[in-house]
Order: sequence, then structure tokens, then C-alpha cells
Amino acid sequence: MSIIVLDTDVASAILRGRVDERLRARLTGSTLAITFVTLGELTKWTVVRSWGPRKLADLARWRRNLVLLPFDEAVAVRWGRIQAAAQLRGRPRPVNDSWIAACCLVHRLPLATFNGKDYADFADHDDLKLLDLA
Repeated sequence: MSIIVLDTDVASAILRGRVDERLRARLTGSTLAITFVTLGELTKWTVVRSWGPRKLADLARWRRNLVLLPFDEAVAVRWGRIQAAAQLRGRPRPVNDSWIAACCLVHRLPLATFNGKDYADFADHDDLKLLDLA
């Protein structure tokens, strides 16, 4: 069974129940994963948006069914390299997108996103595999 990493935008859409047939078809049969960054962003949203106990429980239940890609030394080194390369090309990339890309690259996993343009530089120069769902 293949593993697909969900960008925060895709994870958010799933959590909000906004899964159309096209998205469902692309993800069916795959093991879903998120990075430590997406978990952090989702956690931030729960506080900023004052989620109640029911929504927090829904998030925890959903999260238990996912693989979590952690921060580690290999991810940190890859992040530093792809950030430096992008900067040297004159195309500095957003920090969180770079962390997500680094996790996917280290683990050699594809990234499902609605924002393919945000990751196109990593696909073009670092061989990030994208499932652009836009």
C-alpha cells in the first residue's frame, strides 16, 4: 500500500468534510500521512479558532489513523539544503512549505496538495513528487 503525504490544505479540507469525488479517488487505497508541520498548523488553528471538545476529539480521532512524519536530523539537513538552493536560485521558499517538502524528500513520498505552485520549485529542482489536486 502506498503512502501519500497530505499538505495542510488537503488535511484541512478532509477535516472539514470537503472531500469531492476526485480527491477521494486519488487517496483511496493509500495510507495517509502528515508532517510534524501540518500537525503544528492544525493545532494552532484549534487554539486560534477556539475549537470545542467535540471538534478537538474529531481531530484526535482522525489523527490516530495517519502516519506522522517527524522532525529529525535528516529532515533538518535536507531542509537546509533545499532552502539554500532555492535562495541561491533567487526563489526563496516559505519556511513551512520547505519543511513539508524536506519531509517528503527524505522519506521519498509524494505530496498531495491543492497548491502545486507552492511546491513546483521543489518538484523541478529537488524531484519532489506532487499530486496536484487543484
